[in-house]
Amino acid sequence: QVQLVESGGGLVQAGGSLRLSCAASGFPFRRAAMSWYRQAPGKERESVATISADSNTKYTDSVKGRFIISRDNTKNTVYLYMKNLKPEDLAVYYCIVHYIGRDYWGQGTQVTVSS
Repeated sequence: QVQLVESGGGLVQAGGSLRLSCAASGFPFRRAAMSWYRQAPGKERESVATISADSNTKYTDSVKGRFIISRDNTKNTVYLYMKNLKPEDLAVYYCIVHYIGRDYWGQGTQVTVSS
């Protein structure tokens, strides 16, 4: 079955950096577009970044220039490198894949940014 396991979240000071990882299994990873979403307290989930199967990337405006999504098809892993973190980046970050007609979500990893 499809499994997505995020890791790498934690507490960081504003201006700091983190790298999130999402280990994937149960589907043909190298042919799948992968996305990171986040949900801040009291807010709706929002798309952060997407990487296509051929590594084209898209970002929401608020993270452009600060976040980088990448993938390693040899490890079935997608990454989100985040730098210059801001308090408004505080959220639970989720890894998502759309496969055979539905979205699959990981359990999420908490990112806390202190000012």
